[in-house]
Amino acid sequence: MTDPRTPRDANRDLRLRVLRDEPERRGGDYVLYWMTASRRLEWNFALDRAVARARTLERPLVILEGLRAGYRWASDRHHAFVLAGMEEHARRLEASPVAYLPYVEPEPGAGRGLLGALAEQACLVVTDDAPVFFLPRMLEAAAERIDCRLEAVDSCGLLPLAEVVRPYVSAYHFRRFLQKRLWEHLTRLPDPDPLGLGGARDSAAAESADAERARPPLPHAAVPEAILSRWPVADAALLSGERSALAALPIDHEVAPSPLKGGATEGRARLDAFLADGLARYGEERNQPDADAASGLSPWLHFGHVSVHEVFHRVAGAEGWSPARLSADASGKRSGWWGMSPSAEAFLDELVTWRELGFGFCRVVPTYDRYESLPDWALETLAEHADDERPWLYTLADFDAAATHDELWNAAQRQLRAEGVIHNYLRMLWGKKILEWSTSPREALDIMVELNNRYAIDGRDPNSYTGIMWILGRFDRGWPERPVFGKVRSMSSDATRRKVSVERYLERWGGQPGLFTTSATT
Repeated sequence: MTDPRTPRDANRDLRLRVLRDEPERRGGDYVLYWMTASRRLEWNFALDRAVARARTLERPLVILEGLRAGYRWASDRHHAFVLAGMEEHARRLEASPVAYLPYVEPEPGAGRGLLGALAEQACLVVTDDAPVFFLPRMLEAAAERIDCRLEAVDSCGLLPLAEVVRPYVSAYHFRRFLQKRLWEHLTRLPDPDPLGLGGARDSAAAESADAERARPPLPHAAVPEAILSRWPVADAALLSGERSALAALPIDHEVAPSPLKGGATEGRARLDAFLADGLARYGEERNQPDADAASGLSPWLHFGHVSVHEVFHRVAGAEGWSPARLSADASGKRSGWWGMSPSAEAFLDELVTWRELGFGFCRVVPTYDRYESLPDWALETLAEHADDERPWLYTLADFDAAATHDELWNAAQRQLRAEGVIHNYLRMLWGKKILEWSTSPREALDIMVELNNRYAIDGRDPNSYTGIMWILGRFDRGWPERPVFGKVRSMSSDATRRKVSVERYLERWGGQPGLFTTSATT
């Protein structure tokens, strides 16, 4: 491909952020990888960094993967999904030289001091970079408490987070920026198999495994018994997600585990199914709840069990694609830049443009989850219509119980409660009606965040907040003015029924309208 653009300094690692700038401790016993956001053993830049430093320093590798008990919305659902990945890691690493420590807090704060104790013996600590929820604060606190080098490595998206230095007001503007900068990162992929664990799925992974066998082996790691006795690793019953083991933890037991199972194996099975059947139909049918053409990958992407780099690599392979097919025209158009089929380009616009728009925004706008962070035009129009009469008014409890007058809305809420997901198109309707049926836009935001983060497996994610704030006008434009919504885009269940097929969806999740308790007309 002939392209006038010139990559910047290739020696600068945009994905590496030094949080504690200490010299590596050459006499340390091991390199510690603190796995927090990219919870996987493949396609992981942070793990690549830890493995590379361990080999250079000729030291063993220790992996600490923790699960806190005291974070907001901790529940059987979120714990079970993460634990499935931890169980898979324990099984795959059992015969390897890597020491794997799956630690699950039995009570809030019980894990305090574990990272520091491990860091005392470490050459350096490598961890994952991530822009939302409690993770940024947790990394800042760790940098203050440990006494060795701490590096955070970004595996969040195809574009390094450090490339985004300002917020973008729309997907169009961000897409133009992506088309100017992304091309030079598309061939810089993480190692598909950095630990040589096998199970190569394609030529790239096979080449990685061949390269792994040619490298010096990692020495066998050992963790001081005093640390293991004070902070014992999770037992088999807990790692398997047994309900009795979960019941002993101080988390929300009313939110049951989802039928969707966590872990890289399950995530890849979903990716395989999508590539085999959904990708070719994605462009035309992704908004149809009855079509099952969406990827359904967001839970595994959220918890880091599957990498966006692997998903992109598999889609590119299915398309027979190479970077030579990229267009040099950075016009911001949704299609045509990648040089792939229309369905693949539609999917990549969601996977890359919209997903990384949310990650970048949350990185540069720390108040991403606050009502005041909405664009000025949205704040103004919502304020102008704050006193409009609402056709229906419901409380958080009404919404939670799917107890509204609207059959389709109730169905979406039932799916969220039961499975931890809502079909993407109906998720927009779900949010728009909460805005319409709440006493104020601020209350609507609080309700959406509470319901989404409590029940959705991919809640607490940059894209959760992207979607919720889009309901209120972020990344959108003004529309013809309507009651309650003002110039913010509105949606209705009747219009949704006309646009998409919901018959089979309602057969599964519908039923009689809820016993609604509050109406603006009473």
